[in-house]
Amino acid sequence: MRNLTYMHKILLIAFFIGIACVSCKTSEKEIDQLDITKQYYKALDASNHIVMSNLLTDSLLTRETEYDYEQVFTLDQYKEWVKWDAVFEPTYEVLSILKEDEIVKATVSKNDTRIQFLHGGSIVTNQVLRFSEDKIKSIETTKYVVFNDSLFVKNREEFLSWMEQNHPDLNNFIYDQTEAGGMKYLKAIELFTNRK
Repeated sequence: MRNLTYMHKILLIAFFIGIACVSCKTSEKEIDQLDITKQYYKALDASNHIVMSNLLTDSLLTRETEYDYEQVFTLDQYKEWVKWDAVFEPTYEVLSILKEDEIVKATVSKNDTRIQFLHGGSIVTNQVLRFSEDKIKSIETTKYVVFNDSLFVKNREEFLSWMEQNHPDLNNFIYDQTEAGGMKYLKAIELFTNRK
């Protein structure tokens, strides 16, 4: 009888140790996904396309819920997009971040030369990041918290109309999300700003 109670105690201790180990692993995974998310936004802020290779899966789905838009990037295409983004000298600031089940939710502020030109200030979005084996597989912009859509569209239309009339040689720069396309976009902003 005494041996049986001793065995129960050992089994009970082993059971609790097992639960503690599983809890630690779950907690580590949560911390890892939060850390990966923080590294991702830090890499975006630094325009570091090299770091992206370690943080993203081979393809990345980006989605904008409010505008019913999605795009799938290969890793190389996304690194090229980061180079395009870098041309405008962006600043990304994570305003809040939260791990919830298998996703990370972040509220992010972004400003750069292009956004300042078209919007007059930072754009703030809510984003949801999903993971596959500790790499980011998708980023969904679920809400534009701070975004003046009508101002952005009005400024863009006026800008594009003027460019079409005065500098058709730079045509289609707005759709070219490569580093070279970004340089054309920046040149177009400069031409439009100095038009008078």
